[in-house]
Amino acid sequence: MSRTIWDMARRVQISVVGFNDDACMDTARDAAYRVGKAIAREGATVICGGLGGVMEAASKGALEAGGHSLGIIPSADSAQANRYCDYVVATGLGKSRNFLVAYSGDAVVVVGGGAGTLIEVAAAYQAGKPIVAVKGTGGVADEWAGKHIDERCASKVLEGSSPEDAVKKAFRELSRRGKKA
Repeated sequence: MSRTIWDMARRVQISVVGFNDDACMDTARDAAYRVGKAIAREGATVICGGLGGVMEAASKGALEAGGHSLGIIPSADSAQANRYCDYVVATGLGKSRNFLVAYSGDAVVVVGGGAGTLIEVAAAYQAGKPIVAVKGTGGVADEWAGKHIDERCASKVLEGSSPEDAVKKAFRELSRRGKKA
């Protein structure tokens, strides 16, 4: 019996957010690569901002593990995406594309990060997405791991002790909410 498009379940999508190329340290780059690889091994798709740093490393990890990566870039020129993105959405929206990155993932994994990452984390929080920060990668990940985003205390940013642990916790939280890979 052949499957039709109506029989297929959508793949889980995990947004990976963090440092751009200008601020990305080797620790964060390595962690992002491992996050991308772990996501692909679970059969899910990496969603990212499609540029350098954490985004490129996560895309590379996914690709090298046989998975897929979708880059949602700020420019209207798809050639600006990193070379490891299988799919590119050239938005032309500038920094507003951060909301698309946050909303497109079923969960979010944070690797380091600055102001743009903080926007993505806040948007994901407001959308009720599970958020897991890779501890030890600096920036937003270290600042918000294990904390509530605001006084409503709706949910904490979960803390992953390693890139693989962060991905495992994201999938565990999705499973708890009824979403399967």
